[in-house]
Amino acid sequence: MKAYKVTVNGNVYEITLEVIDKADIKTPAAPAAAPAPAPAAAPAPVAAGAQTISAPMPGTILKVNVANGQAVKKGDVLMVLEAMKMENEIMAPNDGTITSVNVNAGASVEAGTVLCALA
Repeated sequence: MKAYKVTVNGNVYEITLEVIDKADIKTPAAPAAAPAPAPAAAPAPVAAGAQTISAPMPGTILKVNVANGQAVKKGDVLMVLEAMKMENEIMAPNDGTITSVNVNAGASVEAGTVLCALA
């Protein structure tokens, strides 16, 4: 053991250090690898002739207000996408029926991801 005086920000501290051999040092075990993320569910197929509604920007889906087979009017809010701390309403571009919903609340999406289809 060796004693030292150390000054830190004007305060004097007395410390004692133990000298050890390298052979006595135990290396910590490597941390366990994180489990691989589960693969994302395959998006529902889009019916022929259906209009797809895509994410305009990357973000997180906060709410999904529609379900398969639901009739919607132009301007109805289909879902809410949070991007950069802003809530963006994804609205129906025209009247129709939802043929597929490809995302769930809480899902992270990239720009261009198909959110749902409208026929």
